[in-house]
Amino acid sequence: MIIAHDLGTTGDKASLHDERGRLVAAVTVAYDTHYGPGGEAEQDPHDWWRAAGEATRRLLAETGTDPAAVRVVGMSGQMMGAVLLDAAYEPVRPALIWADTRSGAQCERVAAAVGDDRAYTLTGHRLNPTYSLHKVAWVREHEPEAFARTAHVCLAKDFVVHRLTGRLVTDPSDASGTNAYDQAAGTWSGELLAAAGLDPALLPEIVPSTSVVGTVTAAAAEVTGLRPGTPVVAGGGDGPIAAVGAGVVDPADGAYVYLGSSSWISLASETPLLDPGKRTMTFDHVVPGRYVPTATMQAGGGSLAWISEVLRAGADGERFRALVADADTAEASGEGLYFLPHLLGERSPYWNPDVRGAFIGISRHHGPAHLTRAVLEGVAFNLYTCLLAFREAGASVESVDAIGGGAAGDVWLSILADVWGVPVRRRTVAEEANSLGAAVTAGVGAGVLDSFAVAGTLSQVTAEFQPDPGRHEVYVRRHAVFRDGYDRLETWHRGAKAAR
Repeated sequence: MIIAHDLGTTGDKASLHDERGRLVAAVTVAYDTHYGPGGEAEQDPHDWWRAAGEATRRLLAETGTDPAAVRVVGMSGQMMGAVLLDAAYEPVRPALIWADTRSGAQCERVAAAVGDDRAYTLTGHRLNPTYSLHKVAWVREHEPEAFARTAHVCLAKDFVVHRLTGRLVTDPSDASGTNAYDQAAGTWSGELLAAAGLDPALLPEIVPSTSVVGTVTAAAAEVTGLRPGTPVVAGGGDGPIAAVGAGVVDPADGAYVYLGSSSWISLASETPLLDPGKRTMTFDHVVPGRYVPTATMQAGGGSLAWISEVLRAGADGERFRALVADADTAEASGEGLYFLPHLLGERSPYWNPDVRGAFIGISRHHGPAHLTRAVLEGVAFNLYTCLLAFREAGASVESVDAIGGGAAGDVWLSILADVWGVPVRRRTVAEEANSLGAAVTAGVGAGVLDSFAVAGTLSQVTAEFQPDPGRHEVYVRRHAVFRDGYDRLETWHRGAKAAR
């Protein structure tokens, strides 16, 4: 058996897989996020370890699995954060997660020293406050006492792997999401670290995603219920890992969209895909020698969760389903109502940490269904800008497979198909793609599975939503209005920030 962990934004999902990689059962344990002013977004790393331990114990107990039957443990984790540890590998402060955007000034100084074009060529990414490099520099400047105690910096999944094995490493996929990685060399970039004023010795060794980095220690076995000596594979960042779960391990496998708290469109490639407009980025894949061109927005599914909370529909239950169902028959952009889904600033395609969400064109008669429809369309419009960027850079996107919690709803997938003008297909791994990808990566690393090619056989298409050509033509015109709304408000947001 294989146990995989998906260490996400809202909780840890532990999943059990048989030796062919097929999902048997899954358990999720939630943890909190602290959001504060100025772009603050933090989590306690101890909560990750507590959740991983509890989820593993529950998974073993609820399935009646003998710990001795578990052949390997694998990890997927949220990316772009910064976990600062002391010499004893204890956190010196809460982790700054991917959504934290306080490090704008630090990012600007790196950009001034290195140059945006040079940095994009080096890393495959824009320089942006959402990345780890600038977050660590922010702590150095704003919390010098905490930074003085910092001996190690790692990513979320690396912290849990260390707790399991006693070894602190990272992998190329997670390293490629730090703004501190030389993608061509496959090493930490001395040039970028020097520009940020950080010592390369703070960062962990980079090992292949499929590496067996150690085994479960006796102390970790007490916490998790696993057998001491169980192999642990390094795993990868949640974006590249989700690509494996979606069966996207080869360029011929097409594109997929992830509709989780953040959302992205992604595909596999043999080389980095560099966009002249720098709207997209390229991660290293967990599949050796491959890359994952990606366009990630900050609040995709998170925008839908937000409007549900504001309208007091809740994240689950009949009221939430009724709200989304009503949105299917409501109008939004058709009545001049648009939503800019930039609740946490924005990565792709604008890379603007200062922009914020907005409803534009609200009228007196607009109610919950109209607002929800505008949110669904707003995310679709933003991701359409990203899809167009891929095409302009030479990638072919003929259809898109949908995964993540937001993929469970017919209404949203139908809107996505009409806005994008391509078929959108729901896969059976709607909510387990990350843990499935982690299981396949672990299985390949431990020799339980022969190759990553098995990933495409572990999920099926359960529904396909064909675009309506007439509606797509209309949506193309409305997409231009949506883009114009952002352009007109960009200066306003800058002024609003300056006036705070």
